[in-house]
Amino acid sequence: MAEKKPVEVRREGAIARVVLSRPQARNALNLPMCHGLAEAFAGIDRDADIRAVLVEGEGPVFCAGADLKERKGHDAAWIRQRRLASFAAYAAIERCTRPVIALVQGPTVGSGGEIAMSCDFIVAAGDASFRFPEAHWGTVGATQRLQRVIGVSRAKELLFTAREMPAGEAYALGMVARLVEPARLKEEGMAMALKIAEAPPLSMALTKQSIDLGSRTDLESGIRVELAAIERVLADDGWKSGIDRFLQSVGTNGNEAGEARTV
Repeated sequence: MAEKKPVEVRREGAIARVVLSRPQARNALNLPMCHGLAEAFAGIDRDADIRAVLVEGEGPVFCAGADLKERKGHDAAWIRQRRLASFAAYAAIERCTRPVIALVQGPTVGSGGEIAMSCDFIVAAGDASFRFPEAHWGTVGATQRLQRVIGVSRAKELLFTAREMPAGEAYALGMVARLVEPARLKEEGMAMALKIAEAPPLSMALTKQSIDLGSRTDLESGIRVELAAIERVLADDGWKSGIDRFLQSVGTNGNEAGEARTV
């Protein structure tokens, strides 16, 4: 019997579900999982039929952080390479040209938070929580993404104290984009992915790229990024079908017609 992969990619039409699949270890991130994530997202980027991605954890826990057990007996050089592999996994998620949604349930610790924050946004179950105990484990981690998501002061407070942050607080701070009932997490996530998949792939990819590039520069430069994206869309005939779909959706009566005039 073949050994179960630590990361599984399950296709449902135009949606790819990337599943952290080590439930027996609470989906703790180990070296094979790092490689699995990088390979999964490389494959997704090669598949033009995929329109959106869901990142999930199998079982009641999204990810319990780094698997510290695998480090026993290894030297500093191995640990360094293992950390580089995790950085490569996070970067592969961030580089994905398709919208990527993290579906978080239960405890999300350390590296689990890095995986979730590497996605475009997080949908969390009401029972989810976040904790970043790296400094208390004698290491360093989550110092870069976390501060960019919730701010420097709040990131320091979480990293210095290693306290658990409930999903409601994470939502209030902007780390979580949407809160849902635990029993509806996968259903809500799939509904969002299917809605995303309705958009023309070029305009969606350029929207994601424009936001990502614009977040790293000033407004004037960001506007130039958006104008370049608009030029690419106009060079493709797909924008014409988008206009047709819009006109069909607003109809010709009542409030819908009024909405059409204000666009």
